[in-house]
Amino acid sequence: MPHTAPEDRGGDMSPDAATEAFLTHRNLLFTVAYEMLGSAADAEDVLQETWLRWAGVDLDDVRDQRAYLVRITTRQALSRLRTLGRRKESYVGPWLPEPLLTAPDVAEDVELADSVSMAMLLVLETLGPTERAVFVLREVFDLDYDEIAEAVDKSPAAVRQIAHRARAHVAARRPRGIVSPAETRDALAAFQRAVETGDLQRLLDILAPDVVLLTDGGGIKQAALAPVVGAGNVAPVLSRIRPTVSLQAAQVNGYPALVFRLDGEIDTVVAVRIDEGLITGLYAVRNPEKLAHMERETTLHR
Repeated sequence: MPHTAPEDRGGDMSPDAATEAFLTHRNLLFTVAYEMLGSAADAEDVLQETWLRWAGVDLDDVRDQRAYLVRITTRQALSRLRTLGRRKESYVGPWLPEPLLTAPDVAEDVELADSVSMAMLLVLETLGPTERAVFVLREVFDLDYDEIAEAVDKSPAAVRQIAHRARAHVAARRPRGIVSPAETRDALAAFQRAVETGDLQRLLDILAPDVVLLTDGGGIKQAALAPVVGAGNVAPVLSRIRPTVSLQAAQVNGYPALVFRLDGEIDTVVAVRIDEGLITGLYAVRNPEKLAHMERETTLHR
């Protein structure tokens, strides 16, 4: 039995039953963990812990392998989420989710793309750990209340109440409507032209008056230590981007985004939130420790 979580090698192995079941659901389990944590590195660690526990299970006692694996993953993610909360309290500047370079099929699943968008992950950050787990398992993965109750160690009745509260909380804070990739692409193209030309007025035209810019440098890269609020404050910051930086479009967390490269290396990943045709949120991840999953596509699955 391997000691590390197996990776999908395209079917060139003859795994035992436990390994085969784990590989079958691996992308689903990663997606569950990532949506709960907002960190790909931590989601990978959760998968490792899930595998170690799964490898010791007697499969004869397992009625539904998918549900059992999701339950292990959820419990491990909940434990790590509480640890992450303490870590974020001492984080330097704004904390942003770890961006993922995603395959085109993620964008085609509108609900999945919406659930892993940077804007939605930041909304999920405002939920408590159990609320977040219940919301993700119910709204994104459509698990029934009994399954969720086992995963979070609550009664089905309590889970229904938590789900209702979490749904109302998210509805009050999420983007006003699901934005199509085409709308995001158009807004980003206008944004890119404005940044590349340093045209302040063009920037002001595409930014909402109450736009918020969050920059995550993690204390490693230069970044604003507090949110920059208002088009009049955000536009001048963006207009000062160095001309030596190249901007490239990429599919990040299911939506079009911009990758800023300096001397060929990824320097910053910028995702946006759009409401009613204007950019209301700009999320710039500069912390190099969070950019590792921008080098190759990550497969997400519901």
